[in-house]
Amino acid sequence: MNKSARFLLGLWLASAPLHAETLYVTLEKDNALAVVAPEGKLLKTVKIGKRPRGIALSPDGKQLYVAVSDEDAIKVVDTATLKVIGKLPSGEDPETFALDPDGKALYVSNEDDNQVTVVDIASKKVVKTIPVGVEPEGVCASPAGTWVAATSETTNMAHWIDRKTLEVADNTLVDPRPRACAFTDDGRQLWVSSEIAGTVSVIDVATRQPVGKIGFKIPGVTQEKIQPVGIKIDPERRYAYVALGPSNRVAVIDAQKLEVVDHFLVGQRVWNLAFSPDHKRLYTTNGASNDVSIIDLVQRKVLKSVAVGQYPWGVAVKP
Repeated sequence: MNKSARFLLGLWLASAPLHAETLYVTLEKDNALAVVAPEGKLLKTVKIGKRPRGIALSPDGKQLYVAVSDEDAIKVVDTATLKVIGKLPSGEDPETFALDPDGKALYVSNEDDNQVTVVDIASKKVVKTIPVGVEPEGVCASPAGTWVAATSETTNMAHWIDRKTLEVADNTLVDPRPRACAFTDDGRQLWVSSEIAGTVSVIDVATRQPVGKIGFKIPGVTQEKIQPVGIKIDPERRYAYVALGPSNRVAVIDAQKLEVVDHFLVGQRVWNLAFSPDHKRLYTTNGASNDVSIIDLVQRKVLKSVAVGQYPWGVAVKP
């Protein structure tokens, strides 16, 4: 390669984006969806529906599912055009939902009706409504498709829904006001965050019994501001990351020892989290500061925060 070619290649590499993924962020107060480049540039904002919150990407990356709470629906968005191409039923006031591992069904929490609504995506029909505890909030599906877990804020339980029968098969008592839940990729554990208690419960899937509990203390931050919500756990179960709400921190947890090893200072009222496809970065939605923080997990540092619009809530990442 001659000098001229090397020079041009160097210019191209310097100007090329470091990462290829795209972030999609729901903006609760703007009734919109923000599209963000991984290096931290707001690319576009499009209207999506009234009070969008929960969001998930289809397995093939071609569609986004967005819970529009004040329209009692799940909007289907084409990721290529950013246009709404369909609508799914959801029950009343959908906030959070889980996509089945096979991409064929959604499990939607309906807080006011104390139920989980199961939606078949292909037929756009409700398959079943499952009674759970009072004020269900978090919902997640196990990787193997065996369980769907739902957390009820007032009943203080994680409810275990059998994926085949779509019935509640067991319940596990957790600390007050459970919010989010997440299964580990190996399917052996369920993690549940409890906002008021300021803890995360770790539950053995085989027995449905707690095997550990993680508490949080941050120097200079009062305990009532430490409110665990969103959870992400890396595929090898080495580290887990928990959004701690008004404390403006994300906790780094040794997922084997169940010990907090670090905190990241991010934006105000950090709510939900998403990994980059290579799990080397973590993206956070910060509702009160109207931005998204980008965390480099290799360097263990917050790279920047990006203004995206009013009250960012959910985030999904397309490779």
